[in-house]
Amino acid sequence: MYGVAVAVALVALGDTVAHGVVEPGNALAFGAFVAVGELARWGGGEEREAAPLGAAGALAYALLGEVAGRPTHHGVLQVVAVVVAGALVGCVPHVARGKGSPLDHVARRVLTVGFAAVCFQPLYNEGVLEEWVGDGAYYALLMVGLLTLTALCDAVLAAAMAHARTRWPFGPLLRDELRAMLGIGSAVCATGAVMALAVAVLGLWALPLISLPLLLTQLAFRRYSVVKATYRQTITSLARATEIAGYTPHGHARRVAALSRAMGRDLGVSGADLTVLEYAALMHDIGQLSLVDPVAEGATAALPPAQQRRIALLGGAVVRQTGVDPHVAVVVERQADPYREQPLTARIVRTANAYDEMAREQGPQGPLRALESLRLATGRDHQPEVVEALARVVSKAGLSLGSVG
Repeated sequence: MYGVAVAVALVALGDTVAHGVVEPGNALAFGAFVAVGELARWGGGEEREAAPLGAAGALAYALLGEVAGRPTHHGVLQVVAVVVAGALVGCVPHVARGKGSPLDHVARRVLTVGFAAVCFQPLYNEGVLEEWVGDGAYYALLMVGLLTLTALCDAVLAAAMAHARTRWPFGPLLRDELRAMLGIGSAVCATGAVMALAVAVLGLWALPLISLPLLLTQLAFRRYSVVKATYRQTITSLARATEIAGYTPHGHARRVAALSRAMGRDLGVSGADLTVLEYAALMHDIGQLSLVDPVAEGATAALPPAQQRRIALLGGAVVRQTGVDPHVAVVVERQADPYREQPLTARIVRTANAYDEMAREQGPQGPLRALESLRLATGRDHQPEVVEALARVVSKAGLSLGSVG
């Protein structure tokens, strides 16, 4: 997929350089708009669309048929070339500050905008659209329909790239992408359609005017991301109470949460369930704060089932008092149940916790021996599929007991 995106970008840039830029004023305006949108992107690692202004501007250029009543004549390849140039210029400061590679981002942008331009530009330039739908309400509806198809294409591309990079199941990744379309994705599509229509009537001056609502939406999403990050930090700090009090080893909750999240992704857990899983894993040992005598090294996996169950219920009671999602408390409470009676999230936390405890106690060969012990216990204490997901997670290159993310 990366190869296709690079090939399309090189062909587009080469063709545009060889034949010159058609209507350079329009190209410069939209290229600059895309670049500014990329510069204004936020750095949230899990946000589906970090540069909504740039995405909306790119889609608007792909669906641009007129500027102030004058027909345009740029084609598909110039659309891609202008968008690639703007995106790369806007990404340079982020790369220079070490905020990650723009490869995935630019590749998706190239293929998505190329799809929209292929669907629109040839039909418009040949007069087919005017013959089919005219220039009234049906024309606007057609643009909205094309943008919807483009958004679906982008969701599939994003899920496919994430699957190729992480090997997580494609279906849950696609569901996450489709769910995200209802948020910032719908705002991007709506702004792209309105922007193209407004420029057709008012000219290029419509670009900053129409972008204002999306800019405010972007600021709102950024604030929401900050709130989510603060909320997670609060839960992480609360989970560290057992470490500070000496009930559990340093970093245990963080390691179990990282393992649980990675295992959940591998098993197809997504969306809100993945967040519940991570929070429950962070707080799975909080019930130990109610114990008079701490468990040695905080190792609850080796305790008798009745005692494990008591600690889990105490933990669930504590979690319910914190105002966290009640589903988190349910997972914490049920982590000590027989695994056949547990929800998948509780099975994952149970196995991740046991692995971290056993691997820590058994020296350099601890991880391998811990996996062997868990496999031997699959008939009684751990679901086989969950143990195998754990094995896949810890065997990935670059991952270790202390660096699972």
